Amino acid sequence: MTDDLFTRAVHAGREDLLEAGVHVPPIDLSTTYPAVDSAAEAERMDQYAAGQQPDGSPIYARLHNPTVARFEKALAELEHSEAAVAFASGMAAMSASLLAATSGGKREIVAVRPVYGGTDLVLSTGLLGTEVTWTDADSVADAITSNTALVIVETPANPTLHELSIRDIATACGDVPLLVDNTLATPALQNPIREGASIALHSATKALGGYGDVVGGVVACDEAFAQKMRSVRIATGGVLHPLAAYMLQRGLATLPLRVERMSRTAHDLAVRLQDDPRVSAVHYPGLNSNRPSQMTSGGTMVSFETTEDARDVIKKVSLITPAVSLGSVDSLIQHPASLTHHVVDPDARETCGISDHLIRLSVGLESPDDLWADLDTALG
Repeated sequence: MTDDLFTRAVHAGREDLLEAGVHVPPIDLSTTYPAVDSAAEAERMDQYAAGQQPDGSPIYARLHNPTVARFEKALAELEHSEAAVAFASGMAAMSASLLAATSGGKREIVAVRPVYGGTDLVLSTGLLGTEVTWTDADSVADAITSNTALVIVETPANPTLHELSIRDIATACGDVPLLVDNTLATPALQNPIREGASIALHSATKALGGYGDVVGGVVACDEAFAQKMRSVRIATGGVLHPLAAYMLQRGLATLPLRVERMSRTAHDLAVRLQDDPRVSAVHYPGLNSNRPSQMTSGGTMVSFETTEDARDVIKKVSLITPAVSLGSVDSLIQHPASLTHHVVDPDARETCGISDHLIRLSVGLESPDDLWADLDTALG
């Protein structure tokens, strides 16, 4: 297929529709499938348990679903990966990644803050039997030991939007796999695997879906790791519903268009906020001249710090929706220290730049002037 992003987004995962005689990808809602030859199916059950995807009957929806597989194929094409594995949520995808990475016996995870609050929580609590070493980007190589199973970073980081050089960190990782949470950038702006990462993870709930009406997660990776992920998914049951997979694939078709428009508006708002005396700091990749070249634009998110109480600003917006999540067609605003990152240790939160004055804005498709008018009023 062409390397043009807009064409790929529309046609990824749909190459067989003409042959199938349909225009829209079908939705397969079956929970179980005919399995007539039990002796033959036993061998295929073993293949499914090993994370393979044999031809023939899916047997049971927890093992395989054609609609989910179609979304996975489309996402893999956009991320330029060998495979992708979808889950019921972004945290289900992260949890499965941790379980798959540590299945060989190594338990240590090296991670760079900030990351999404849920990721921070599951790492800090050791809920899945892992041990975390928090470090900074320049010290990743020093933090890795013989027991390190995985390195985790998020860039741009949630919610500070700080960028890390994926290529530099991948080099520092050596033979240790690098997982990059690519939720904020999306494959419309950067491809971590092309930069040297082993795994690109998405909370598909966000920009991939794009309309705030579907929950999902997906991991792009090579086939070897995908087989481990499928084994975990079968065992733990964190499967993506086929209707959600259909909606996510539909969202991919307009992803580049939405991200392009949102990024232009985000840059416009970031510039206005930067010049406003009621704002003490603006965090937006597009304003940083000394940044990695991996993202094609500054992205759709803007974070800023206010001179007054940030929570009061959020109370006063009327057009922008005060809510967590991001990447929706409508703009969302929230206070990370109170919501998405409230679970992070307060000292760690402050150290990595998540102050009580920080506001995170997910820019939608509204007019830049209308969004600014709302922010201007809310800032008082």
